[in-house]
Amino acid sequence: MTATTEGSTESGLARVTTANNTSTSTSAAVPAQEWEDSVVRTVERATDHLLSLQEPAGWWKGDLETNVSMEAEDLLLRQFLGIQDPEVTAATASHIRSRQETDGTWPTFYGGPGELSTTIEAYVALRLAGDDPDAPHMARASAWVREQGGIAAARVFTRIWLALFGWWKWDDLPDLPPEMLFLPKWFPLNIYDFGCWARQTIVPLTIVSAKRPVRPAPFALDELHTDPRRPNPPRPLAPAASWDGVFQRLDKALHRYHKLAPRGLRRAAMRSAARWIIERQENDGSWGGIQPPAVYSLIALHLLGYGLDHPVLRSGLASLDRFAVWHDDGLPASDDPPGAPTRMIEACQSPVWDTCLATIALADAGVPADHPQLVQAAEWMLAEQIDRPGDWSVQRPHLASGGWAFEFENDNYPDIDDTAEVVLALRRVKHPDPQRVEAAVRRAVGWLFGVQSRGGGWGAFDVDNTSRLPNRLPFCDFGEVIDPPSADVTAHVVEMLAGVGHTHDPRTRRGIAWLLAEQEPCGAWFGRWGTNYVYGTGSVLPALAAAGIPRSHPAVRRAVRWLEGVQNDDGGWGEDQRSYQDKEQWAGRGASTASQTAWALMALLAAGERDGEAVRRGVRWLAATQREDGSWDEPYFTGTGFPWDFSINYHLYRQVFPLTALGRYLGGGPAVAPVGA
Repeated sequence: MTATTEGSTESGLARVTTANNTSTSTSAAVPAQEWEDSVVRTVERATDHLLSLQEPAGWWKGDLETNVSMEAEDLLLRQFLGIQDPEVTAATASHIRSRQETDGTWPTFYGGPGELSTTIEAYVALRLAGDDPDAPHMARASAWVREQGGIAAARVFTRIWLALFGWWKWDDLPDLPPEMLFLPKWFPLNIYDFGCWARQTIVPLTIVSAKRPVRPAPFALDELHTDPRRPNPPRPLAPAASWDGVFQRLDKALHRYHKLAPRGLRRAAMRSAARWIIERQENDGSWGGIQPPAVYSLIALHLLGYGLDHPVLRSGLASLDRFAVWHDDGLPASDDPPGAPTRMIEACQSPVWDTCLATIALADAGVPADHPQLVQAAEWMLAEQIDRPGDWSVQRPHLASGGWAFEFENDNYPDIDDTAEVVLALRRVKHPDPQRVEAAVRRAVGWLFGVQSRGGGWGAFDVDNTSRLPNRLPFCDFGEVIDPPSADVTAHVVEMLAGVGHTHDPRTRRGIAWLLAEQEPCGAWFGRWGTNYVYGTGSVLPALAAAGIPRSHPAVRRAVRWLEGVQNDDGGWGEDQRSYQDKEQWAGRGASTASQTAWALMALLAAGERDGEAVRRGVRWLAATQREDGSWDEPYFTGTGFPWDFSINYHLYRQVFPLTALGRYLGGGPAVAPVGA
């Protein structure tokens, strides 16, 4: 997974090497020139390493690591469909074991607490792989599960998986009728009230909910119940006057409807759901380029009679295999021999996101704009622009497309964040066909203006996807299911619009006003898609600077004071995923990481703090923690899928963001080409 570095990075770094030779800044009493040279060497090593990771086709992609529920559900799916493979099972189980904590639990992020549903799914998967329930690692897990309330306390999605094998009763799960697809888009709780990731998962689950299949379980799970004699204890009803009470009673009504639903209407609804699913299958066989919709779509279509040899299912299963990351050298795992292969499942893949971020990092580090590898990356990104409508057009039927997706194939769901960052990347490259680039940028800008939400901000995929009703459903007890505007996405769009000459457009000004209104009292901004306040603040300050907001603006100064106040004693910055649950205790707090230190530096540099002590200490931390090969180590999860519920370790973040920050430190700012260049 390497490409030969073309050209000399030494000449490419001429800009950053000479830009600040007159600086009088020092770090820990190191002479200015020696300090500068040290940072330059750090950038050179990081540049060479990142260039070496580019694929021959022009793209970058780091592993996208989440938690072991991905691997556990993969084994459960194979059990349900009857397609078990001993080699796959053994390697997947080895990975699951390697992630178990000493107390028997599995967390959802590195260094985090044990999580009940993840631990249950991992335990069941290991039992399917043949692990003895009396083995010490299994006994510790089952004891902890019972202490936490057992299966009955698990989230809905976990209990759905268990219901597929008779380990839980379908009657004790929230009902999700397929007839909801017939609700018009103006009706509350219609399918387009849900965020795209939830929508793609819910539609196939309506079929599963209607069919209520049960495959014979290969063993019992009594050890995961607090009282095996009453495995399905009733849940107390909330007061009728509360929202929870209203939706609990609605669910009871839906359960009664399940028994009375007219057969013709039910069949028509399931046919519509199947058609909806098949129409949204991507060219590579995936659904939305992410794992959960693919898994449930395969189950739903199989329940409707689609055989495993049907082209839709065959390509869908093949797409899931491409989400597997095999390691032949093994990982430390209980009871596994050294070198045993392991198999990790990516929840999704991020080539477009990784490629645009890598391009920005290399350009900001001084790699020439016409460097062959940057041109190759731009060529690949240009070919990935989406030119057909997707689900977003339900709300904007007359808007021309022009966005980019996150994944290799996801034409139905281009996302706003990727589109903004791709344009920022393209503006940094001297492409041999500048008219082609400008045409792509114009289409992207038109699409982004068209998907701005009413308040002035931007969500990730949809327009004004802000109804709070979906979050109230008993079914939706895991993760965010709507897509309201966020500060980080809005900031990236504003930064891009300013970069292409739309700073004074009223729509851009509305975005800026929205950002200023969203600042937290402490001075930070909430990070929806990265962890968390450090990410939000690291996104917003560069955007405000690009849009011409003066460095003396009160919002900028408050943010600077907050960043300086949460800097770690070692000079770096870090923030734990627990800040999503406990802002007072964890906002801006956590072990220093390369990516989060870089976000803080990018913010401070945009605010004019290059010569400040906080910046010097942060730069020194990055230089001191770089590895010999030019990379950084980062086991911590600094990406966000759902705040708190689903955390991500983007393995390329540790490379692209430090290089971006250090390049801007040396070069004086982003390497953005002037409009019209």
